[in-house]
Amino acid sequence: MNAEQLDPSRTALVLIDLQNGIVSRPLEPFSSAQVIENGKKLASALRAAGGTVVYVHVLLGEFKALPVDMPMRAPDAPPPPPSASELVAELDVQPGDLVVSKRSWGAFYGTDLDLLLRRRGIQTIILGGIATNFGVESTGRAAYDRGYQVVYVEDAMTTFNADAHRFAIETVFARCGRVRNTEETLEMFSMHDQ
Repeated sequence: MNAEQLDPSRTALVLIDLQNGIVSRPLEPFSSAQVIENGKKLASALRAAGGTVVYVHVLLGEFKALPVDMPMRAPDAPPPPPSASELVAELDVQPGDLVVSKRSWGAFYGTDLDLLLRRRGIQTIILGGIATNFGVESTGRAAYDRGYQVVYVEDAMTTFNADAHRFAIETVFARCGRVRNTEETLEMFSMHDQ
């Protein structure tokens, strides 16, 4: 197997925060519809090839709130409704998919994600979701620290500012994984059968 091939049985797609309370925000450089569509393509193909699909969502009403200079929400704002933390219906989550709930930006801290992946023999994580430079980046850095190979799917993630997306892609992700687009990523695990 060459460096651009992935063994689907040892690969997990991890999609971050594709949920009601986040996808409705203004996003750049890709719309939430584009990110969801690319995530669905990846999930469907990886599932069919025998891989693992994981959806991570943040419990917005339980999000860790510490003193910061630029809070994500006003400190006196009412808690978001529970529906804000639900995955969007368009994802078409399947019974065999894994769903992980988190209370901070990264998908590893305070969750059983690492255990779920290791029990399945996962060596490579394909990452996408919202937001590129928050939840996706936190999860990608933690995955790299834990020894996972990481593939960042550049057009299956987006954020609130196109420059922030580009900065994460070019200066962070390329140093702790491989950056590919959806089609290139699909090729990586379809080549395994050849």
